[in-house]
Amino acid sequence: MSTEIISANEPVAIVGLPAGRRRWAATAIFTALAMASLDTAIANIALPAIAADLHAGPADVIWVVNVYQIALVATLLPLAALGEVVGDRRIYLGGLLLFTLASLFCACAWSLPSLLTARVLQGLGAGGILSVNTALVRFVYPGRLQGRGFGYNALVVASAFTLGPTIASAILAIGPWSWLFAVNIPFGVVAILVGLNTLPRTPRAAHTFDFPGALMAAGCLGLFTLGIGSAAHHEGPRPISIELASAALIGWALIRRQADSPAPVLPIDLFRRPVFALSTATSICSFAVQGLAFVSLPFYFEDILGRSQVETGFFMTPWPLVVAIMAPIAGRLSDRYPAGILGGIGLALLGLGMALLAMLPANPHVVNIVWRMAICGCGFGFFQAPNMKALMSSAPSDRSGSASGMVATARLLGQTIGAALAALCFGLVGREGATVALVLGAVFAAAGCGISALRLVATSQRGA
Repeated sequence: MSTEIISANEPVAIVGLPAGRRRWAATAIFTALAMASLDTAIANIALPAIAADLHAGPADVIWVVNVYQIALVATLLPLAALGEVVGDRRIYLGGLLLFTLASLFCACAWSLPSLLTARVLQGLGAGGILSVNTALVRFVYPGRLQGRGFGYNALVVASAFTLGPTIASAILAIGPWSWLFAVNIPFGVVAILVGLNTLPRTPRAAHTFDFPGALMAAGCLGLFTLGIGSAAHHEGPRPISIELASAALIGWALIRRQADSPAPVLPIDLFRRPVFALSTATSICSFAVQGLAFVSLPFYFEDILGRSQVETGFFMTPWPLVVAIMAPIAGRLSDRYPAGILGGIGLALLGLGMALLAMLPANPHVVNIVWRMAICGCGFGFFQAPNMKALMSSAPSDRSGSASGMVATARLLGQTIGAALAALCFGLVGREGATVALVLGAVFAAAGCGISALRLVATSQRGA
């Protein structure tokens, strides 16, 4: 049976759903998760077609990507906090409904302003989905199977992010850019109908929702994302400084405001838990590596190794393929072994793979490229599920919403930081920036590996 709760002060036993209902609930969760994750990647591929059709310049059409990303990142923590008050199920289904309707508006957009408006709404809907996604997984799967559930979750996210450009290219090969958004509609409707009948009702907190704090959190994260994006697109130093400084100022004010709150929107109470803080840091490191890799690798293969676009697409395949194999395996192992060990092994493999890619000879054989990419995929897939389980299980059940929001926030911040650093590498050293970005990715992975090991110390001290 699903977990019901009357008061946030009562203990909660997370027992999960019966097997039959669990499968349907997982189908609804992972379908919506794939849709929201894909839309962070596929729009990039369609920008030239959108610009030509809507008569927009490159500097203007890039906002089709930016406004979605900003709206998504800005609303993750506020909507996660709201889910603790009104129920994660309501936030999830409301976000999925808005995302589906906004996808229809995107497909019907007649001008750039109308498309940008629809993309903001789509980003808000995606925020509703991603903010409470892992919280729902925690309540759908019983404790003994939670690692497996988080493994499937990691598989969906990694595959959607990696395969997004390929899927977008396939759709654009047979139809206009509007199909990229219209394809979400039937999947969204099915996920809503299934979710209405199967998703569990999660704990509701006794405290009220802090609207001013939520606005401050949205402003802080939105401005930070905007500033990082401006840096990636080589904007002038003045707007970048203003955006990042404003984000820091609002963040400082938010922390001061909620220092004594039992359930702050920015979960500083959870960051006082060493395992939670360390797991969040390792997550940011891992997704920064992914951002660095998937921005730099196409340039690396084509500009430095002289390979074609078709070959580049082939070379990118082993990463998501091995992630698909390793994520469920690592999820099952996380039900038996500490995340500090599994996560450390995964990040060590990821860092090794990135370093080996950076050291490829001038004319490598196909096999030499493929097995290095496979090592990266193995490490990335091996890390995600154990880390997600450690992060979620280190938070009390009545704070699952905020922990879930932090999972998604760490992922998107890591990807954004990684992509921005890759762009910076290209700006500093030209096409050799691809090699520098791979080396930087190996450094981030090594740092994450060290942080992951610290969780073993934190866990032993807590046990003592």
